[in-house]
Amino acid sequence: MSQTTHVDRSGSSIKESLASWSDIARLLRGGDDGALVPVVIPRDSRGLLWTIPIWFGLFALFSALIMAIRRDAAIAGDSVYLVLSIPTVIVGLLSIALAMMWWWRSSIVEIEQGTTGVLTRYGAVVGTLDPGRHYLWHPWARVDFVVDTSTEIPYSAPVVACPTHENVPLKSIEFFLKFRITDAVRFVRTIGASNFDLVLSNAVQDAIRQRSRQVRTERAYDLRGSDVADMQDLLNRQLSRYGVRIMGCNIPDVQLPSQYQQHMATRERVAKELVAYEQEWELTRKRRIDTLLMDIERSKKTRDAKIVEVNAALNKARKDVAQMLEEQETEAQRVRYEIETRGRADLVAAQNEAKAQRRLATSYRDNRAVLQYELARRRLDVGARLAEHAPQPVVVRTDGGGDSSALSTLLLAQLLPSLGGNRSERRPGLNGGGDGSGADSAAETLQQVHGSVSAAADRQQRLSETYQREQQEAMRRQFEQGEGYGRGTDR
Repeated sequence: MSQTTHVDRSGSSIKESLASWSDIARLLRGGDDGALVPVVIPRDSRGLLWTIPIWFGLFALFSALIMAIRRDAAIAGDSVYLVLSIPTVIVGLLSIALAMMWWWRSSIVEIEQGTTGVLTRYGAVVGTLDPGRHYLWHPWARVDFVVDTSTEIPYSAPVVACPTHENVPLKSIEFFLKFRITDAVRFVRTIGASNFDLVLSNAVQDAIRQRSRQVRTERAYDLRGSDVADMQDLLNRQLSRYGVRIMGCNIPDVQLPSQYQQHMATRERVAKELVAYEQEWELTRKRRIDTLLMDIERSKKTRDAKIVEVNAALNKARKDVAQMLEEQETEAQRVRYEIETRGRADLVAAQNEAKAQRRLATSYRDNRAVLQYELARRRLDVGARLAEHAPQPVVVRTDGGGDSSALSTLLLAQLLPSLGGNRSERRPGLNGGGDGSGADSAAETLQQVHGSVSAAADRQQRLSETYQREQQEAMRRQFEQGEGYGRGTDR
């Protein structure tokens, strides 16, 4: 914890370290003595010692070959060289096998996950190695650098005596950033870890001073947590040629000078008192507003109660008016129904009267025709009777060649009474007062005809009166049954 605090106060440092393959992961993750180690130079212990067993094996094989030749040239039956040549061959082969195994084992290189190895041959960079196991069969191939290319490395750079817009030097501005090496070859060939520490520190100080020059002293604390995207873009443009990219940055802390801090403390105290006074005034204002609101609410309640009373009275008045209007409408409807009933009754009576008059006229017309027929028949009878008793003329034809002397005329005058007497015998009503009896019978017949006409008129009057009484009785029954209040209207 104390080491971290020391690093935060004095700022971060970057360096590269020389270590064995077993310490590379520890240095890349944990650093070395509080310094950041993004690049490690591994120790190459392979060298050329593996060639000694090869030379020894070749020497042993050559010695065995010489011994075999000497055995062929020596005396027959001498097997000393034969006995010595076989172990020498075996030792030579074993020495060569040991050298090859040593070479194979020393050529194995394991790159940690998240790192990149820089491969060189004869001191020149020829490529990179990805994480995993690799075999360097070439004797002069080396992994000169192992670079951390996946970790976002934190870097803290405090800037001391940084002037503001009013040229007031701030005590310090803490600047924190995270960077990542994107191109391992460019990084190790162009700048290296130690030089990159110096370049990054100067770039950060330059960016911080440019930012602080734009800020007034009283607003220096606004730098804490402010947007520093422009500074990040500036640093990326400056460091992109080294194969480094800034992943994020911010300003966690700003420290003002001591005297200015006292002034700021006074201002803060005054500001706090002002805030306290404002809060007190706000509370007082709220209490007054609450009191006024309560009065307004009470007034609203009183107004609402009065409005309710007025609405109740208005509703009652409307109800009374509606009831009165309904009663008047009912009365008017009843009167209208009575008028309609009376009118309908009068209409029915008029219609019945018209029907009765039409029937009476029809009956009168029929009775009149009958009476006229009876009168005509009676007249014919009277005429026939009168014709039977009337004197008959005698036609004496004197024209033509007859005798028209006075004597003939006298004779004819004497014969006429006799002819009249014969006729009176045949018609008994004409002689001896016959004219008086015929007149009496004719008068009686006429009186009978007039009596028949009077009787027919009386019978027609009685029929009309009977029909009117029946119609009045039917109208009375309809009125009693209530057909005048709606039923007649439906019809």
